[in-house]
Amino acid sequence: MSASINMKFENSLEFAQNCDTNDRLKKFRNQFYFPKTNLGDNKIYLCGNSLGLQPKSTSDYIQQELNDWSDYGVDGHTDAKNPWMPYHEFLSKPMANIVGAKESEVIIMNTLSVNLHLMMVSFYQPTSKRHKILIEADAFPSDLYAVESQLKYHDYDPKDALILWKPREDQYYDIEDFNQIIQNHGDEIALVLIGNTNYYTGQHFDMKYITDSCHQNDIKIGFDLAHGVGNIQPHLHDLGVDFAVWCTYKYLNSGPGSLGGCFVHEKHHTKDLHRFTGWWGHDKSTRFNMRQDFKPIPTAEAWQLSNPPILSMAAIRASLDIFQQAGFDNVVKKSKDLTGFLEYLLLELNDDNLKLITPKKPNERGCQLSIQFLDADKSLFDKLTQAGVVADWREPQVIRVAPAPLYNSFEDVYQFVQILKHIRYAG
Repeated sequence: MSASINMKFENSLEFAQNCDTNDRLKKFRNQFYFPKTNLGDNKIYLCGNSLGLQPKSTSDYIQQELNDWSDYGVDGHTDAKNPWMPYHEFLSKPMANIVGAKESEVIIMNTLSVNLHLMMVSFYQPTSKRHKILIEADAFPSDLYAVESQLKYHDYDPKDALILWKPREDQYYDIEDFNQIIQNHGDEIALVLIGNTNYYTGQHFDMKYITDSCHQNDIKIGFDLAHGVGNIQPHLHDLGVDFAVWCTYKYLNSGPGSLGGCFVHEKHHTKDLHRFTGWWGHDKSTRFNMRQDFKPIPTAEAWQLSNPPILSMAAIRASLDIFQQAGFDNVVKKSKDLTGFLEYLLLELNDDNLKLITPKKPNERGCQLSIQFLDADKSLFDKLTQAGVVADWREPQVIRVAPAPLYNSFEDVYQFVQILKHIRYAG
């Protein structure tokens, strides 16, 4: 039996173990390190939406660069086993597969918020009439801070120039409300920035509708993929998205604070856009001539500022190589199955005070389910932690649970719900 999003789930350990036995990605679980309990058992790690687990191969990838640094010194830029000069190029193709882009449209560089600012330098070009920015009301705070600071930099008051797309009472964002904002303010909006998956509710937005709507109204559109990249295929090129940014330390397992990724659609590569520049974005053939005017590389690489940090990129490469072996279509499919199984088991609890604030439709969410217990406080989450479950608490009153398809199993999901059941109803 192979798991399918159309399968009929069963509430039993045997069912979960049978799914794991027939899981085509099962071998990858053993390629990651799991935190241990005091008894030496693997913790039930369901927190890939905050920090992905470390691939066991990461140390080898980093050690290779340390060895070449010690052996070659500066000549490692050209003579290392994986030459450092073009090292970032090793990451572009596998990353492009994960976000649905051309290799030339993707670059790994900086961190997410830095990349967001760099993108807004190019794609937020306000005029006296068209200068407002639209963002989801409960966007991740760093996105909101970045947008507010850009408005202030251009001498606009966020109270007037920032438009918030607000969720409804059920905490979901309705596309009709977005459409109404565009109808009312479309000729005033210069940029729309949306997290393609909301960090709090786990809601995945209709990127095609949003992109088409923006472009029909001459509005630039960018997405923050931080909570979707690695478990949702966003098809950035085909949708015609202007730009996107993301981190790599969540579902992409690159390590705490690692580099981020950036997408710039090829239609913008040869345009004379405003941008902050650095020498690593300069034409490669004349980069080391040193005294020439800036000539941008005609790809997303033009937005690079500095030569890449190789040790961090080595960690990213370790994870991306696993994704390539797994096949991203397989990752997306298993993600839907795991989260569907988790939803099924939670609803089987028949708890009137349990509320899932993540949409039920699989195409409107990624890995994450956001769980509210209307009659509980953080002590429930603390007890789960003490019982060996690693999840995530977000104020107010939400436990975020995210089974990551590369290393989580159906048994992980089953055991999590059993622990929750014991704490909630027997403990």
